[in-house]
Amino acid sequence: MAGTSNTTTKQGVALITGASSGIGAVYADRLARRGYDLILVARDLAKLQTLAERLEKSTGRSVEFIGADLTTLDGRQRVGQVLETDARITLLLNNAGVGATQPLVESDVHRLCKMVQLNVVAVTHLTRMVAPAFVARGRGTIINIASAVALAPEQLNGVYAASKAFVLSLTQSLQHELAAKGVQVQAVLPGATSTDFWGIAGKPVEKLPQQIVMSAEDMVDAALVGLDRGELVTIPSLPDAADWDRFDAARKALAPNLSHAQPAKRYLNN
Repeated sequence: MAGTSNTTTKQGVALITGASSGIGAVYADRLARRGYDLILVARDLAKLQTLAERLEKSTGRSVEFIGADLTTLDGRQRVGQVLETDARITLLLNNAGVGATQPLVESDVHRLCKMVQLNVVAVTHLTRMVAPAFVARGRGTIINIASAVALAPEQLNGVYAASKAFVLSLTQSLQHELAAKGVQVQAVLPGATSTDFWGIAGKPVEKLPQQIVMSAEDMVDAALVGLDRGELVTIPSLPDAADWDRFDAARKALAPNLSHAQPAKRYLNN
């Protein structure tokens, strides 16, 4: 380990998936500067090693890395075992994900299923492996990167939007299940963010209206402010938090009428 730490605070270890570039790499930098040592996870070992060396030099934190493809069971099990057994870990950032911009009927079914493996199955697997350990220790943080399209499924690809709606719902359920046990959870719903995500998804970010595109640095910094404030759901672009509060309140108001012994009168034939 080289360099001088920017903070003397020790926060434990943050494990970050999809850490080699974009949002994950920015989170790695910010969390290291907050006092976390890091375990970085991605497929590209060369990028991980370069990032780890840079972060160790610039922040003074210890940085380890794991090369793993989280679309595979083997990759998920290797990372999951670390989350389950490494008591140094105090934060899991489920950031790894992939998108799609084509309509369902024009998409390759195998790519869609692989996207579900990464965006849904990997998040489920890794969260399940770490949550009992956090509960046993009475502390821990789980940050899940969802997307604004979780609230706007008509935009982009429907399977991608559905996968991110899953992440949002999972996080809301985790809050209900884990908050009283000392575990903080947060879902982050970015809008369009300037990363290579868009090129991989089939629409380069340069082709988007630039007034809707946020830098990865600004997005992560805003999300961390939301984390510090204890937000369950952080939407970095949303000007008025009361808009989300009203939306969520309307959702919760449906609950008493979502299950009854008889159909609603409006469905009964006269």
